[in-house]
Amino acid sequence: VASLSNRELPVSAGLCSSENPPPRADSTFKVTMVPGDGVGPELMMAVKDVFKAGDIPVEFDEFHLSEVQNMASDEKLEQVLTSMRNNKVAIKGKIHTPMEYKGELASFEMKLRRKLDLFANVVHVNSLPGYSTRHNNLDLVIIREQTEGEYSSLEHESVTGVIECLKIITREKSRRIAKFAFDYATKKGRNKVTAVHKANIMKLGDGLFLQSCAEVAQLYPKIKYENIIIDNCCMQLVQNPYQFDVLVMPNLYGNIIDNLAAGLVGGAGVVPGESYSAEYAVFETGARHPFAQAVGRNIANPTAMLLSAANMLRHLNLEYHSQMVSDAVKRVVKQGKVRTRDLGGYSTTGDLVNAVVDNLRHKPVH
Repeated sequence: VASLSNRELPVSAGLCSSENPPPRADSTFKVTMVPGDGVGPELMMAVKDVFKAGDIPVEFDEFHLSEVQNMASDEKLEQVLTSMRNNKVAIKGKIHTPMEYKGELASFEMKLRRKLDLFANVVHVNSLPGYSTRHNNLDLVIIREQTEGEYSSLEHESVTGVIECLKIITREKSRRIAKFAFDYATKKGRNKVTAVHKANIMKLGDGLFLQSCAEVAQLYPKIKYENIIIDNCCMQLVQNPYQFDVLVMPNLYGNIIDNLAAGLVGGAGVVPGESYSAEYAVFETGARHPFAQAVGRNIANPTAMLLSAANMLRHLNLEYHSQMVSDAVKRVVKQGKVRTRDLGGYSTTGDLVNAVVDNLRHKPVH
């Protein structure tokens, strides 16, 4: 799939298996880092600490972009975009969007997605062995279109006391996200794609999305295709999530389902996510929350961000390092001795980071 990885990488990067430490990397990869708001900076510190301990050949180009701390301007956004365009890969926290309207409808988070055309958000909801929830052994993927739909930033007051919000659905973008979902399913060896919609009520808008998915599905006869109405989908996810494999949906439904599904396996602190355009990849948490009330208290769970960072390393073809980080994180969760508050324990962010560092198996030799 061109959308998933089209970076030109040094030949040596693809030669090391995940078992053997690679030869010392002849080059470091530059990655744009946007810590964002809330606990974002603390989570990024966790990533940097683990990368340093694992001697991982990645160098971060760091930018602080925040609407709530008045650290956001179009000029600042342009710097971030230039860095992302150069590096092609980024890791970011949540850039919090204030509720109040100050003359600008599009948030910086949305501007970033639009300008880089990050149309596909992928959240792989996977149970963590050793942490028990109501449903264990879950393994499903939520693919969300995130450049149009309800988040079009097109709102106006047509007459006093009446607001119109425009939801934009286009055939082009609906077919593109459907193709991305089927390509993803093909590449990852998955069997079924389910389109999520509300076409019974939004007959034209969601009708077009559904029709686009059905047309694309015909090009992939080996993958089963189904559709489900969003409200029923929420109930089914809570009652029997095992029936789903890959789900594809427009913007707002995807935002809601990402969070609901993350809750099934332990919440915002444990589920990684990523966004793709044809050229760029941005790694972040699956359920995007600033968790502002935890700032500076050393209680945030860095698991999701560390797993995202491991996924980023895989995208860079640093397979050995990716495996090393994700294995270390999963080992700590499985051992169950170090648990942050969101998972029912008393450990701090620092405790978890230290435990992960201790578990980086056979650190690469110089």
